[in-house]
Amino acid sequence: MLDFDVKIAKFLEQFIDKGAYASVLEGLQNTMIIAVAGLVIGIFIGTVIAVVRVLPKYRLLPRLLDGICSLYVGLFRGTPIVVQLLVFYYVVLPLLGFNRVDSVSVAIIVFGMNSGAYISEIMRSGILSVDIGQMEGGRSVGMSYGATMIKIVIPQAIKNILPTLGNEFIALVKETSVVSFVGATDLYKAFRSIGSRTYEYMVPYLVMAVIYIVIVMVITVLIKLMERRLRKSDR
Repeated sequence: MLDFDVKIAKFLEQFIDKGAYASVLEGLQNTMIIAVAGLVIGIFIGTVIAVVRVLPKYRLLPRLLDGICSLYVGLFRGTPIVVQLLVFYYVVLPLLGFNRVDSVSVAIIVFGMNSGAYISEIMRSGILSVDIGQMEGGRSVGMSYGATMIKIVIPQAIKNILPTLGNEFIALVKETSVVSFVGATDLYKAFRSIGSRTYEYMVPYLVMAVIYIVIVMVITVLIKLMERRLRKSDR
């Protein structure tokens, strides 16, 4: 017990007296910015891909677009997020001439593109779960295919897949722990820095785990509140 008290004392000294809390707050902020922005980008990309993949394949253009989208999804779902992050930061951007891009911005883009691949399949299943009569009803009153999809089908699909989108958001929050590979400060990097100064990693990593658990619990509660609010329309 005495040894553990010493570990706590060393952690508090670094965290409060030496100002490590500022790095932790920066890491928490970056973690949430990357996760939230990545989810928003992912929802946009995923929705576009899902709509393309459910289009009737009677013509050449829809078949071509479907092939491109399938390649995109296979590429991002088939490689680890850390590999995508490293390749994008150290290979793709330098080849394009962008050598001074902020690491957080790069992380947002990569996480958004990765999330888009997963959300596209989630959204596609949500669209397919909507009764086909909804599309037929919209078309029968003179709405175009795109307008019916945007105003009628997709809103219902989002309501159906909301819990799964919540899981994707939670996964994004946890996966942000790899952004330190490109120099971005996140929770993992902040607490690892504290451990490296004291040579005691137990307490910093335990505190980090608690913070992640609290974030996930808050997200879970918010998703349940949103589900409850959306269920009112069913009644």
